[in-house]
Amino acid sequence: MNLDYRSLLPEDFDPSSRVWVYQSSRLFFLSEAPEIEEMLNEFVNSWRSHGAVVKGYANLFFGQFVVVMADESQAGVSGCSTDSSVRLIKNIEERFKVDMFNRQNLAFLVKEKVQLIPLSQLNYAVENDFITPETIYFNNLVATKAELENKWMIPVKESWLVSRIGKKGIEVAS
Repeated sequence: MNLDYRSLLPEDFDPSSRVWVYQSSRLFFLSEAPEIEEMLNEFVNSWRSHGAVVKGYANLFFGQFVVVMADESQAGVSGCSTDSSVRLIKNIEERFKVDMFNRQNLAFLVKEKVQLIPLSQLNYAVENDFITPETIYFNNLVATKAELENKWMIPVKESWLVSRIGKKGIEVAS
């Protein structure tokens, strides 16, 4: 799996650009990806905030994550314009019969594939060595372009998950 997503991010967006990451409950089919990308492009091309054009970007990563970005250095994103991006994601959910808002499903890179594990099963996965300190975790809580570039795909030992892991535990990175 090619993990070089950074090269797909717009270079001309400010590092403080706002980011929203939505994780699908399943991998999208290859036949679905072009339609999703078209929906994302149409949204970005018509994205407005109080009439002002939003400098936006949206893309499907690894066939499972929709990333939406707004560079607010030119026009701020209002509540209404944020709501419109949420409507887009809800349309994707409805059209493709997926869940894009379940934050209880955690995504990891295991054997070159994105694997979802419910938060309730995290300790089991650690205890059975499915997840190790070095396993890559998709930290969908990133909020800026800079965080997306540097803190989206991180080892479990560097994530907030360390505080959730039980007996076997994972040592915190020093």
